[in-house]
Amino acid sequence: MDSDGTQDARGTQANPVPRARSGVPPMPTEAPGVPPRPDGSAFLAWLRTPRPEALPGVWRFGHRPRAAEEPELVPARQLISGALIAFLVGWLIWSLLWNGYLGGWWLLPLYAMIPDSWASPHSFASVVVVYAYYVLIAVVIMIGVGRLGRWSEIWRRYGPPAWSGKTAAARTERPPAPEQDPAEWPQLRAVGAVEAAERLAADARAGLMRDVDHARISRAWQGVRSGRHDLAAFTGAVLESGSAACLHPSGERDLPARIARHDLLTGQVRLGTAADDPRNPYAYRGAGLALGPELLGTSLLAIGPAGSGKTGTVIRPLAESLCLHALAGRAAVVVVGAAGAGLGPADAYDVVVRIGHPESVYDLDLYGGTGDPDEAAAVLAEALVGDLADPHPGSDSRRSTTVLAQLLGPFRAVHGRFPSVPELRQLLDGAPGPLAALRTALEGSGQESLVRELDARERQSAHPGDVASVLADRVALLDRPAFAGFFDTSGQTKPFSLKALDHPVRVRVDLPERGHADASRMLARLVLAQFTASVAVREDRSLFACLVLDDATGVVTPEAVRGIQRLRSANAGAVLTLRTLDDVPRPLRGPLLGAAGCRMALSGLTPWDGQDFAEVWGKEWIEARDVTDRQIIAETPAGKALHMLRRVITGKAPTQRAVTVRQVERERWSASELAHGVPPGHAVLSLTDVKGEHAPPLLVDLRGQ
Repeated sequence: MDSDGTQDARGTQANPVPRARSGVPPMPTEAPGVPPRPDGSAFLAWLRTPRPEALPGVWRFGHRPRAAEEPELVPARQLISGALIAFLVGWLIWSLLWNGYLGGWWLLPLYAMIPDSWASPHSFASVVVVYAYYVLIAVVIMIGVGRLGRWSEIWRRYGPPAWSGKTAAARTERPPAPEQDPAEWPQLRAVGAVEAAERLAADARAGLMRDVDHARISRAWQGVRSGRHDLAAFTGAVLESGSAACLHPSGERDLPARIARHDLLTGQVRLGTAADDPRNPYAYRGAGLALGPELLGTSLLAIGPAGSGKTGTVIRPLAESLCLHALAGRAAVVVVGAAGAGLGPADAYDVVVRIGHPESVYDLDLYGGTGDPDEAAAVLAEALVGDLADPHPGSDSRRSTTVLAQLLGPFRAVHGRFPSVPELRQLLDGAPGPLAALRTALEGSGQESLVRELDARERQSAHPGDVASVLADRVALLDRPAFAGFFDTSGQTKPFSLKALDHPVRVRVDLPERGHADASRMLARLVLAQFTASVAVREDRSLFACLVLDDATGVVTPEAVRGIQRLRSANAGAVLTLRTLDDVPRPLRGPLLGAAGCRMALSGLTPWDGQDFAEVWGKEWIEARDVTDRQIIAETPAGKALHMLRRVITGKAPTQRAVTVRQVERERWSASELAHGVPPGHAVLSLTDVKGEHAPPLLVDLRGQ
């Protein structure tokens, strides 16, 4: 029960880290905004902080829900002056009643209710009843003028409730009851695992547990409840190792450093704050904006120019969050970007593939770890010519798949492996030597069906327009001296395969951006194609899988869009960034925006990109007010004199205001607003979770999470 049933993926560990039972994990995992304490009080405060249900994307840690609609807010001057006038009116009414200027009619109900024996003005009972009646009348007057003057609004806005609201967060709440305290692990106690619960609670109080430990053990407990793991093995591991039980295969319990605010209890990472802007729904204004697997499961597309903060404020926090989820046994993540893009330190990953770097420990499996020639041909064709394919039926992508399958099948049957890059280039070029050797080996083994594949390939190569020459040219981009030690299929290197996404693995792929831009885009397409193919055939889909692609330029193809659309049903998602939608073929822009459930437009967007976002976000009905000022014409001499005096005092002619209210349909965010109305460091973000709940486009401040 050391790893929640998650074994090491084959070929993904160069130097496996021993599963040491370290006493205290690194300290950067303290509760957000709470200083660390050695006794575990910071962790307990984080664990017990309320996390109410909220709208999609709202940072739930300590969240205080707001009303759905904005209440009508009276200006302060009008509120105070109205309250003062109401008080004066009440004082005037009371003075008139007390001094008898309004007669004694208001005393008639009193005389009708009291008995005759109390009618003597000098009796004690009479005095008490009369003054009680005076107090009742005064209270009635105060209630009336209080409602008229909105005294309750002044109390809420400026009185003790406003003061206590500012200091409520600083007060220490009483610890909850043991059966409701998450630090006491009531779910374990309910099934009789009391000793295990006591051990975990003791570690939490002693400061030996952090958020990753709690999330990891909770994940392991879910495996026990679902029947995948044995209760006795789980309790034994907890009693032996405490908060260090059920470790990740790497033996790590935290990341080397964190740059973002994470809440592993809800699975969220905070990206920013919803701006207090009239265009945002009132319930979102001022709330923290966060993403989690339930939102990333619908995929995220972020568009913004260079320098708008895509990598630093979006990609890096999301990659960090997914790596924490992987350490907790909840997720598998693959992060792809240019070398030196700032996607996190190498120590934060289990596998780092540095393509083109001579010191890279890992290689990338060109064929995705599959043994099926047809599947390998389809994935490789998508990588080689997917960006050249016409996004219509009958494109060259299908013909490319056929050509590759005609060569990969015979080669694997003869050699027991797929061809390396130089060998594949020779086969696609139609070199007579390799093809003749394949034919001879196949005829000697009696595999006539594969011989017919080679015959068909030779006949097609004689026709003009054969796509094999295009494939050969694309493969030549990988047959360079910088990649001589990569994509080996002979078993001399340690290739990483995306088939390992059945396990909570953390992978970073560094693309050779400098001097090999075309090869980098081709490799990015290869990783995306392998990812969408691998997650669809996973056995354990309870593990969330996510691909984070820092720059998707040249990666979006018709097959890629279809693959992204299928990720949600496989409990997987993709995060893609682009500098501009012009990097995507025009016929694919609409389908790409439709395939991504979460869409982000960062500041600096062009009006043309803004138009595409405006179309996909659609329109909404709003209430428009038309105000008209009409000059008042006086008809009498007194009225004319009064108007002249008013004009001398105010400098304006007397007018009468007319307000017309009507319902109009308007774009949620227009192309001009997206291009010129989004401040620096901000973005407009729409969200959709895997259950179908969605949030309208929100203006989000990405600075200072």
